[in-house]
Amino acid sequence: MLHLTGFVLVPFLILLTIGGCVGRPLPSKLHDSDKQPLQTFRPYNIAHRGANGEFPEETTAAYMRAIEEGADFIETDILATKDGALICSHDVTLDLDNRTNIANFSQFADRKRTYEVQGVNMTGWFVVDFTLEELKLLRVNQRFSFRDQQYNGKFPIITFEEYISIALNAQRVVGIYPEIKNPVFINKHVKWSDGKKFEDKFVETLTKYGYKGSYMSIEWLKQPAFVQSFAPSSLTYTADLTDLPKILLIDDVTVRTEDTNQTYYDITSDSYLDFIRNYVVGIGPWKDTIVTTEDNYLNEVTDLVANAHARGLQVHPYTFRNENSFLHLNFHQDPYSEYDYWINKIGIDGLFTDFTGSFHDFQEWTSPLSSKN
Repeated sequence: MLHLTGFVLVPFLILLTIGGCVGRPLPSKLHDSDKQPLQTFRPYNIAHRGANGEFPEETTAAYMRAIEEGADFIETDILATKDGALICSHDVTLDLDNRTNIANFSQFADRKRTYEVQGVNMTGWFVVDFTLEELKLLRVNQRFSFRDQQYNGKFPIITFEEYISIALNAQRVVGIYPEIKNPVFINKHVKWSDGKKFEDKFVETLTKYGYKGSYMSIEWLKQPAFVQSFAPSSLTYTADLTDLPKILLIDDVTVRTEDTNQTYYDITSDSYLDFIRNYVVGIGPWKDTIVTTEDNYLNEVTDLVANAHARGLQVHPYTFRNENSFLHLNFHQDPYSEYDYWINKIGIDGLFTDFTGSFHDFQEWTSPLSSKN
């Protein structure tokens, strides 16, 4: 595994904080044919919003750190601005969990709105009410107060294209894992002059940068990408636009999908898996949908993984975090025990983690890349 040293990353972070924090990734000096290929022999290390255990989520710094630490894929959420630009942002509101410094901008004070999002009224500053130029004025904060706050206010929101360039400019093959986020809400509030939908613009961006090919094809291995969404209809729609592999995300079984109004209990049924397997190569369930919990202890293992694997579907659960507050008590405050359980007992094919480096270390100890070279 090719690692960038701290002497490369630190000057890069200094550059990110100068001149408005526009931040472009360091260019690769390697031709694509010379890059170390994507590993495919062990579960995928999916950097959930980048290395956001250390840096504010979905920023250039978070993605660069994740690549340095060994991520196979860097994951992001895609939303659209008022003027139709695609950006990396997990939330449709800009002030949830103090994620940005928008409250400091008096010129935006009157932009607060209340909208219905997935059946719930939400009040805040919404990405759909701002142009890309306006959003570039903002800076991103660390979501969790118990994580390092020293990088708050230093990094801007990045675009889908900037995110893609980070992966393409890496010195080894790094995949992308973008989510079609809140498509019902975005298609309601953002209109494109050519009459196309959010999903169309999403796929057009991937195509523009050369992302194509079915799972494990030569084209795909050159520029790996998974398209993910909690909205089944977005995945069935994009199946006609691109042959890139798709992942259906699965929430708690009591939650309803934003587009079809099915519960995710319905989504995990045998009949639905038989249907959706025609459009996706895998599922991305919340961990507690795979193994139920009681009083923060793991309880009963469901048959979801077995049923998915029986249909040739991969399973990439979310989200793995190192802090004790996120670890079930069975693991005795040890994230490596958690990795071992999910990989060797449950048999997952990849996982979303906030701590890419920890998972990479675990995999290098248990199934090192050097053993396959």
